[in-house]
Order: sequence, then structure tokens, then C-alpha cells
Amino acid sequence: MLQFSYMVIFDALQSLFVGIILAYLSVTGSLAEYVESKLAPQDAVPSTLVAEIESPEPSQELTLLSRLYASTEGVSKVLFDNAAFKEAAQTISQTSAVAASLPSHSLNTHIKHSLVNILCQYKTSEYTRTTTGTGFFIHEQGVILTNAHVAQFLLLESVEKGVSDADCIVRAGDPAEPKYYAELLFISPTWVFNNAELITAEHPRGTGEYDYALLYVSDSLDTDELPVSYPALALHTEFLPRTLTGSDVVTAGYPAEKLSREGPKAKLAPRVATTTIDELYTFGSNYADIFSISDSPVGEQGASGGPVVSETLGGTIGLIVTKGDMRTEGEHSLRALTLSYIDRTITEETGFSLIENARGDLAYRGRIFKEVLAPFLARLLEAELQNI
Repeated sequence: MLQFSYMVIFDALQSLFVGIILAYLSVTGSLAEYVESKLAPQDAVPSTLVAEIESPEPSQELTLLSRLYASTEGVSKVLFDNAAFKEAAQTISQTSAVAASLPSHSLNTHIKHSLVNILCQYKTSEYTRTTTGTGFFIHEQGVILTNAHVAQFLLLESVEKGVSDADCIVRAGDPAEPKYYAELLFISPTWVFNNAELITAEHPRGTGEYDYALLYVSDSLDTDELPVSYPALALHTEFLPRTLTGSDVVTAGYPAEKLSREGPKAKLAPRVATTTIDELYTFGSNYADIFSISDSPVGEQGASGGPVVSETLGGTIGLIVTKGDMRTEGEHSLRALTLSYIDRTITEETGFSLIENARGDLAYRGRIFKEVLAPFLARLLEAELQNI
């Protein structure tokens, strides 16, 4: 009887042990699938918005480097979790707010005055590349909203290998003339992480997701002192209604197709034009994340980073990110990120809204970004330039 009891107990323990092992394997298998799903490329974008490029396979070194944060989700939380960045933003409530309404004088004139042309050049051992884009002031302190694919070149200023010289200046006026030096206040780390390979693309195309950055004027390029305030555009960061389709909007930028013909000395002039919203799209959020606008004189290379303004809604509603589909939307059509999308995603990445990120001690916050996150992002671009 005693021997039987031991056998029963032994069998029960063996079954329990096997059950634990199976449960463990099941859990770890599920965990592996979860981690794999997090690291795998996500394809939640409608087919009409898929980038017209193919990403190369990551090299061993880049894969190892990316494990510092494991995934794009980790990269996007670096500033969000940084105590110094949070401390730097504590003065936000003590600073002036972004203008709440459009100017009473000519809207087109005010938009033109708010525009800047961002001209960057870098050299490698094989070639010299010049690129240009648009930006616009969103705060009277001199904060500029532009694209990440434009602002990424400011990261090259700290790169030691593969780039012999890198420089970006901010120009303004009609025609654009050198006016300011600018520093990075923020560039979406998610965009850089996902699109580092575009640094070498002649005509980069993408969906526009996370394609935004903030700069701030740090010094004057001419003999004039820096202005006390800058002509900032009002922002509309609320969700866009479906009824906005077909309505008139004003867009602006520094079209630069002549740059390819005449080089860096080409005289670029700002253009402001009235056009209409064609379609509202989503990246999977079920909100209007990006929209297309009809043909206009602004619709050329170089207009990326320009504003789209709605008089009906009383402010800037979009940031130009890409050209539209030539076949279905027209040769000079454009697409723009909604400011509601930028506001929502920059809050996820930093813990502060778009308007809050444009205020506070800009030089200190810019230094925090430069020390905490910029070196990692610059390393990604450096690796691409060296074809690692």
C-alpha cells in the first residue's frame, strides 16, 4: 500500500513537472512571437500610401546598434523617459503661447513672411550634395516646423566618418537670402529609425509618417540682430472633419526645381497659392492623419515643410510632406500631415504637445536633445553614408 502511494505521488509530480514545462514553452513561444511582431515591419498603411522605395536588409552592425532600444517603440520613448528633458520643459507654463488667431491683415502676406527656406549641403569623399526644403515659424520665439527628411541633415554636423563637411542655413525673403543659423529642437526618432536609408536617396519618397521636426533660430547669419519676435502662424491641432473635403485652403513653400539646374546659387522665391483638399487619409488610426491637395504652383520639389492653412478653421492644419500621386491627383498635387496627427504623435514621443514643444527654454531643451538622442540618430545616418 505504501509503495502504491509513492507511485501515485511520483506520477502526479511527473505530470505536474511536464505540465509546467509545457506551460513554460507555451509562454516563451508566445513571448517570442510577441517580440518578433514588435521587431517586424508594420504595414498598417493603406496601399495608396506605401513608400515607393524598398528598404535594404539591415547590416549586422546596424541590427546590433538597434538593439540598444530593441524597437522603434523604445527609440520613441527616449526623450519621454528622460528626467532632464522633463525638467527643461517645466518652464513651459511660464512662457507666451502660440498665436491663437490668423492676422487681420493679408493672410497671404503673413504666410509668406512666416516661411523660411532651409538649405543644407554635405560632402563625402565621392560627391557633394545640396538639398533644400521649406519650414515656417510656429512660435514667436523663433521655432520652425519642417520635415524630418529636411532636418535630418542637421544631424550630419556631428558625424565624424563618411562626411567631410556638413552645413545647414535658414534663408528667408523674396528671393531667399541667408538669415539665420538654426539648431535641432526635436526630430522624430521614429522617422529617423525607420528611414535612415533615405539619406542617400536622390528623390526620397515615403508615406509621410512621423516626417516632422522642430528647429529654433540660434544666431544671425547677417549683420542684423535677431528679431524680438517672429511672424508665427496660428496652429489648428484639432481633428479634421470629413466635411473639409473639397474646401479651399492656402498653401505655401519655396519650390526649388530650378536648384537642380542652377545649383546652390539659384534664387528661390516663396509662393503662396489657394487650392482645395481632395481626400483625407489615415495611417490606421481612423483619424485624418494625412490629406491630399490639388494642383497648385506650390507643388514642386522643395515645397516640403510648407504650411497648409484653413481660414475656415482659423489656422494651419497641415504640413506638406510629399508630392501627390501624379496619375490620380495631378502632377503638382501634394500631401500634407494633419497637425492633429503631429500633435498626437509628438505627445507620444515627448510627453508634451506640439504647442508645448515650441515653448520654454529652447537652447537648454535643444542641448538636452543634442546630448541624449542626437548621437544615436546621427550614427544611423553615418552608417548609411558609409554603406555599412
